[in-house]
Amino acid sequence: MKIVMLGAGALGSTIGGTLAIGGNDVHFVDMWQEHVDLINKDGLHMTNEKEDWYVRVDARTTADTIGEADLVIVLVKSFATKQAVEQLKQTNVIGKNTLVMSLQNGLGNEETIASVIGSENVISGKTYVGGRLIQAGYISAGVQGKWTYIGELNGEITDRIQTVCNVFNDAGLLCEVSDNIKGLIWDKLLINVAAGALCGITRLPYGPLYEEDYIKDVAVAAIQEGIQVAKAAGVVLKSEDPQYPWVAASEGLPGTFKTSILQSLELKRPTEIDFINGSIVEWGKKYGIATPVNQTLVACVKGIEKYILKYEPSLKKG
Repeated sequence: MKIVMLGAGALGSTIGGTLAIGGNDVHFVDMWQEHVDLINKDGLHMTNEKEDWYVRVDARTTADTIGEADLVIVLVKSFATKQAVEQLKQTNVIGKNTLVMSLQNGLGNEETIASVIGSENVISGKTYVGGRLIQAGYISAGVQGKWTYIGELNGEITDRIQTVCNVFNDAGLLCEVSDNIKGLIWDKLLINVAAGALCGITRLPYGPLYEEDYIKDVAVAAIQEGIQVAKAAGVVLKSEDPQYPWVAASEGLPGTFKTSILQSLELKRPTEIDFINGSIVEWGKKYGIATPVNQTLVACVKGIEKYILKYEPSLKKG
């Protein structure tokens, strides 16, 4: 299958690299020139923390000459979704039968994609695969035992969604088709709520993060708020036990793993906090449910963002 990874950060590189190993024709589109250049020069350098390997993948900063794809997997940051898909639409990558699938964090990405290309060929998914960027061209891949769930937005089990599922499984990415993809989107959102912001605020990778009971208590409280909001919205969750997302967030991942929020802060880039904990806050307002823990986590991450992006450079100069 010809696959375009729109966004080749830690997770995009992990999934795209694994799909390439499985024999698919994979193309990375990412704005990070150094990352793209190193991948084209030496191949994508991957590790599972036990062994390393290289994967040959076509990488580029624009999609102008790639040609029509069978599948586009969107893994840019949520705040960049609309612009990235609009740019892709201007090329010949998205054809009449091209499926476009979001595997992004947070809520609302499918609606954003559909606003640009229409909803007919938009599908959705949530993945528990983990990726950690070590440096440009080099990523740690957390694939073993980690499932990806995909589905049609209307819940139908179609031939086309089953074909995508088969491609993932054939490449060694555990995949299952779901008729409740909206519920699974919320399940993954709660897992991101569990550790994402706290990892960014504390700067701790999963190992030491999960050793602190105080951190766990805050995480569970944030998850509980999310569960209350999801229930009010009529979403069917896999579990209504707030302990479940906290445990599931770290399953199968090394103690060195860092959430995307922490990785963004370390790279001095904006985070997706508005689309994770911020989504719980906004949906809570919609249904009249107080979300003080998530509001606090959003405020802390936004404060760190502002310091890093606006004040830290000038403070260093001073």
